Amino acid sequence: MRSRRSFGRFAAVVVTGAIVLAGCTDSGSDEGQTSGGSAAAETSEASDGGGHGGMEHPMDGGPAPEGMASAEDPEFPVGTEVTLTADHMEGMEGATATISGAFDTTTYSVSFTPTDGGEPVTDHKWVVHEELENPGEAPLAEGTEVVITADHMTGMEGAEATIDSATEETVYMVDYEADGMMMTNHKWVVESEIEPAR
Repeated sequence: MRSRRSFGRFAAVVVTGAIVLAGCTDSGSDEGQTSGGSAAAETSEASDGGGHGGMEHPMDGGPAPEGMASAEDPEFPVGTEVTLTADHMEGMEGATATISGAFDTTTYSVSFTPTDGGEPVTDHKWVVHEELENPGEAPLAEGTEVVITADHMTGMEGAEATIDSATEETVYMVDYEADGMMMTNHKWVVESEIEPAR
């Protein structure tokens, strides 16, 4: 019995190692993915655009932060099939996606140094107002220093950040497939980064 458990653990380690090594050879893509809600091995890397190269993102972003207001009349309602024009992640630009959430809030581009000692990230798109620690009233001004509570990528949660820009556009969570991997509840894409499905 003990040898079966040991073999099972060994097999899990081998499979996880293979997935991690495969991820290291990925060309990587841009930024923000979702909050943690999946197995640690199920991650995708950000693209080099926007200073996010080599950072891992969970495949399942999990639910929206508590207290977020659903958009009353979004351009793209939940369930709508759309085409993404953003390049936050490898394989995102031009991908067909399904809207999994639409919200009214202030959304920010931020720059931060990851808490795990990784390279500084510049112009990360996006973090919503509800993902900042005691942010006060929205919108925050450019240059405001904040602490991020989101865990879209490795080393993000708890990082000190600076607001680069803000938008009041409707912000969306989306499900899409890229490079054979299904990304669910990807956070975030703003309305100007979405087109009707082609």
